[in-house]
Parts: sequence; structure tokens; C-alpha cells
Amino acid sequence: MIKYLWISVLVIVFDQATKHIASSQLDYAVPVSVIPMFNFMLLHNTGAAFSFLSDAGGWQRWFFVVLALAISVVLFVWLLRLKPHEKWIALSLALILGGALGNVIDRSLYGYVIDFLDVYYDSWHWPAFNIADSAITVGAVVLILEGLFKKEEI
Repeated sequence: MIKYLWISVLVIVFDQATKHIASSQLDYAVPVSVIPMFNFMLLHNTGAAFSFLSDAGGWQRWFFVVLALAISVVLFVWLLRLKPHEKWIALSLALILGGALGNVIDRSLYGYVIDFLDVYYDSWHWPAFNIADSAITVGAVVLILEGLFKKEEI
């Protein structure tokens, strides 16, 4: 199932390209309206999901790098051990792996993850995110759905 790694590579390339564009074209924390309830807005997240531990003083940078790399190794080994018929699991693991590594690149190079997608309603804003975060989320949803609706093998 290593053939699914092209999906991870595609996620990483698309994620890094869009982050580069956002960083070079957007002013920090200045929203650019795209459509109602959606902006582009450049933000830097030194924490994890939902800015968890963002104000921890700096140690979290390398903690999250090491954690994401360890999880990536587990996902890679899991992907290698899949059976040929486990295509949905392979897809989900490839998406999660690509997203995790996309964010590791940011955190390693800059000390933060570049976020630029802003979904909001009225004055309430969902935490900003990026393509890597989206790939992780879609991969996790596919993995959960596969687990819930998988037909039992006899």
C-alpha cells in the first residue's frame, strides 16, 4: 500500500505552496474577505490544534515536532502493513501523514504553523487552519467512517 504515499506528497506540496502564497501575499492578522463567512487571514500558531499550549514558552515547538514525527512513523508502518483491499484506510492514513508532515515542516523551520483559512459566523471565528489541517481532518473522518461501516470479514 506504499503506492498511496503519492497522496501524502501531494498534500505536503499543496500545503507548503499555499502557505508560501499566504505568507507572501497576506498581511498578518488582516482578514481578506473571499465569500460570506470565509476569509483568508495569515496567522501563526505556536501551539497545536486550537492553539493548545501556544503560550507555553517555546518548549512545545520541539515537543510537537517529535510527537508528529513519531505518529508519522506509526502511520507509515501501518500503511505498509495494510492489505490490498484496505484502500479507504490507506487513503485516510496517507492524508493524515501528509498533513502531519506539512505542519512539521512549518514548526521545524519557523517555530509555528502557518494558518490562513478563516471560517466565521457573525463575530464568532473557528480557529484558523490550513491545507495540512484539512487533510488530517478529512483523513480522520474517513478512518472513523471506515471503522464504523466496515463489513465484517468472515
